[in-house]
Parts: sequence; C-alpha cells; structure tokens
Amino acid sequence: MSGPPPIPVSRVQGALPPPPPRLPPDGHSCLSPLASRLLNPLTSNITPVRNPEDLSGCSLLGAGSTTYPTDYAPQVLETFPNKHPENEYVVTFNCPEFTSLCPKTGQPDFARIIIRYIPRERMVESKSLKLYLFSFRNHGDFHEDCVNIIMKDLVALMDPRYLEVHGIFTPRGGISIHPFANYADPDHRELRTRRLAEALSFTPPSH
Repeated sequence: MSGPPPIPVSRVQGALPPPPPRLPPDGHSCLSPLASRLLNPLTSNITPVRNPEDLSGCSLLGAGSTTYPTDYAPQVLETFPNKHPENEYVVTFNCPEFTSLCPKTGQPDFARIIIRYIPRERMVESKSLKLYLFSFRNHGDFHEDCVNIIMKDLVALMDPRYLEVHGIFTPRGGISIHPFANYADPDHRELRTRRLAEALSFTPPSH
C-alpha cells in the first residue's frame, strides 16, 4: 500500500525557490537580439561610436599594466575628441582621495578635489586624470598651489570654454582650507565671476 503523496516543495516552509534556468553555451541566447549583439562585440554589426583615430591619444586605456608616477607628472594627461562641440555641457569629476604633502613638514594632506568644465574640442581621459592626481601624492605644495596647478594644467591641456577646481581639504592643525580656482574664455567671463562669488559664500562641510 502506497503512502501519502509527497508534499510539494513549494509548500515546505523555508524551501528555496527553483534554480534559474541554465543559460545556453553562448550565455546570451535568452536575450533579445540587440542585447546579444551588444554583449558579443566580435560578432556585432553595430558600428562603435568611437573610431581608432579618436582613441589614438588614449594610450593608458587597455594597457596591460599601470605605472603610477612617484612625483608630479602632468605629462601623463591624455585627451580625446569632443564629439559634441556644438553643445555646451558640463563634465564633473569627483576625486575624494587626493593626497599631497606639506612643502615644509612633509606631512600628508588629504582632500576631495572637484573638477567641473565645459569642453571645447578636447576632453581629458579619466584614467590619465586619475594618474595625474595620484602624482601629487609625494609632491610638496600648499593647498592653494595644488588647486591652481591642477586648473592651469587642465586648461593648457584642453583649452576648455570654462573650468573650475575646488579643493576641500581635511582639517589639519584645527584648520581646513578650501581653495577654489576657475578659468573662462571671453564668452564665459560672466559665469566665472558668478562662480567666484558663489565660492565666497561656500559653507564648509562639518568633519
């Protein structure tokens, strides 16, 4: 005589949900045709937005290894073409782990560096910017110098319509310093003046 039928798994308290269906060998057959092509660039007929000529100045991307500079190194900065020069738009970089050294004592300084700019024809590549900012790690300069150097290097690199650099340094010795420097071409002088006025009323964050 057979016993009672087994209790369905779905009724067992705490039972795990059924496992997801196994993907086919290519891993993408269950996706839409468009998604499959995007995930399989070697077999895709979608034309990339960037061509090799656009990326010719970006030698750090895709490199087998990364060499971190041990001192101030503006030469690592790289650019790529702005494909939308007819539009005025803002690019913001938030760099929360900036470090440099006091030029007198050699003690470390820590800061959040915020960079905003309106591009013209060239744009800074982010990995090269990361390495450039890292190069200040063993560089001795005052907070104000670091912010102005960063601004001038990026202006010389890109010739942007507008650019600003804001340094929010961690307090040391009971004082925090927040330098702000900006640049504008003749068409954006009003913006530069307004942003300087806003920086004068900046409220430092509490630490």
